[in-house]
Amino acid sequence: MEKKNIDWANLGFGYMKTDKRYVSDFKDGKWDEGRLTEDDQIVMSECAGVLQYAQTVFEGLKAYTTEDGHIVVFRPDLNAERLEQSAARLEMPVFPKERFLDAIEKVVAANEAYVPPYGSGATLYLRPFMFGINPVIGVKPADEYQFRVFGTPVGPYFKGGAKPLTIKVSDFDRAAPCGTGNIKAGLNYAMSLHAIVTAHKEGYDENMYLDPKTRTKVEETGGANFLFVTKDNKVVTPKSDSILPSITRRSLVYVAKEYLGLEAEEREITLEEVKDMAECGLCGTAAVISPVGKIVDHGKEICLPSGMEKMGPTTQKLYDTLTGIQMGRIKAPEGWIRVIK
Repeated sequence: MEKKNIDWANLGFGYMKTDKRYVSDFKDGKWDEGRLTEDDQIVMSECAGVLQYAQTVFEGLKAYTTEDGHIVVFRPDLNAERLEQSAARLEMPVFPKERFLDAIEKVVAANEAYVPPYGSGATLYLRPFMFGINPVIGVKPADEYQFRVFGTPVGPYFKGGAKPLTIKVSDFDRAAPCGTGNIKAGLNYAMSLHAIVTAHKEGYDENMYLDPKTRTKVEETGGANFLFVTKDNKVVTPKSDSILPSITRRSLVYVAKEYLGLEAEEREITLEEVKDMAECGLCGTAAVISPVGKIVDHGKEICLPSGMEKMGPTTQKLYDTLTGIQMGRIKAPEGWIRVIK
């Protein structure tokens, strides 16, 4: 299929309407068969559950063109499982894993012309989401839901690509100690909007959120997990019940151990020990890994030895290896790559 006439190399991380999206409705206790549609508009009651009580969950994943010309998706089974966990936490019906995977395949295939070519630096970002759609005025779960998937071609999440970021230790909490920080609910991101706007106004790229109970341990940013490299070249990631279990972070830890032969562990990381780290990165679907060069804790600067010019050497190896797996340049572990075409 002929690709759309898009300036792939200069795409930002924004929404562009594509040709088809997938829709399935839950009513009378069951999901319908689902369908592809050209209609990107959603019509609902002014009293819909999602509008009144923020009953919505979502996922994010990408489709790529590999070096040998295939169109693939990276570990979509884990996105399906995480959406199930998120839905259960917000008392929403589970959208079955196999149907989730089928919906992803249908949307990618229907929008093949929008999948960026290999080597362009761009990808087709996929957004599955689910929300309560029937009128709900009392505080309770909705009875009817809609599951949708759309795709949009995107470039890098952070402007400037791999240039190291400057982040601040936030005075705000991203999640409650026993709240919803470990699921991908829209309300978590709403909580972070004021904090990120404030950070940008102050000249920072992102926030570092601390644990909401003691405010002494590193958690995550508004949209990505942290990954650190110690001075003895060990990869460490924060462990907490109130951060999102990032698929990219889990994949990077595996890559560190199995491909690069590094020690890697998930453990609690205190803010105090960050000054002793050699490298820091933010990892997630959108950015893969974005290096952090400086962390500012209420005027006190923590400058990472990796500096403000480029990724640290270990972070670069992790990035190169994972993107190599995604793009087909490096053999993937069993089950990581789902070929669409």
